[in-house]
Amino acid sequence: MTIDDIRALMAEDMSAVDRLIQDRLRSDVVLINQLGAYIINSGGKRLRPLQVLLAARACGYEGEAHRELAAVVEFIHTATLLHDDVVDSSSRRRGKATANELWGNQASVLVGDFLYSRAFEMMVSVGRMPVMEIMARTTNTIAEGEVMQLLNVNEPDTTEENYLRVIYCKTATLFEAAAQLGGVLADQPEPVCQGLAEYGRQLGTAFQLVDDALDYTGDAAATGKNVGDDLAEGKPTMPLIHAMRQGSPEQAATIRKAIEQGGRDDIDAILEAIETTGAITYTRALAEQAVEKAIASLGCLPESPYRTSMESLAKFSVERDY
Repeated sequence: MTIDDIRALMAEDMSAVDRLIQDRLRSDVVLINQLGAYIINSGGKRLRPLQVLLAARACGYEGEAHRELAAVVEFIHTATLLHDDVVDSSSRRRGKATANELWGNQASVLVGDFLYSRAFEMMVSVGRMPVMEIMARTTNTIAEGEVMQLLNVNEPDTTEENYLRVIYCKTATLFEAAAQLGGVLADQPEPVCQGLAEYGRQLGTAFQLVDDALDYTGDAAATGKNVGDDLAEGKPTMPLIHAMRQGSPEQAATIRKAIEQGGRDDIDAILEAIETTGAITYTRALAEQAVEKAIASLGCLPESPYRTSMESLAKFSVERDY
């Protein structure tokens, strides 16, 4: 199945989620409406809410609370983007000006807080304590990941193990929660819920690793990012970690300096080091291994178009070029 096939299968659910998002965004405060609508409608892939919907349907769920939780997951993801762009002093995301560029850091942080609090308000309305437990733990883990990433900025000695931990906290944990919520809503036994959690965790890991690779190989028009944006912010992502480990002393020194100082002054030499050390191939191989684990974890589910969609979505995460 292609990503378009998957979206067609879930069109009714996704349309309902979009309506929920627009409805729950409403506030008496005009700035919240403006800024919230801008970031929510800025062209995201909606993969995290899609995980909730697919997992619930794959488990035989026939209610509507999965739509509410899909919107919750999207709100939490959006809040993290608002906060990340402030922390990173980013001016562009998905090819558009960031909210903090247009409205300022203070407004972005505060509207991010609004989205977090609205998400928890919506969770309460579902009335399932396990849902609250999962999402409370997830948001705490995301916050830890944001702090860990901050500590890693301009730190060239970041290890692969440490970086994978950051990936889990900042990205994979929300994928993990999204898939697990589908099983919880459908009252599935613990082994099924844990299988779904593993699927989401591995999918989220693969997704971020491919993002790391696309930072050095992607087309700016498709990704909405310039080549080396992570490097410019002093972020030691997987391609750089591998290139420093496998490259010559001169190459390692060049990359180390770039991470410590930020910027793209030595981008050509760094791209050559990434190429000669096979750093992109290595990063994508890690992503492919994660996808294999994700697909294997779906053995806990019966065959259905929804399970097939989840398998195809995992493959899409490593095959995409944006």
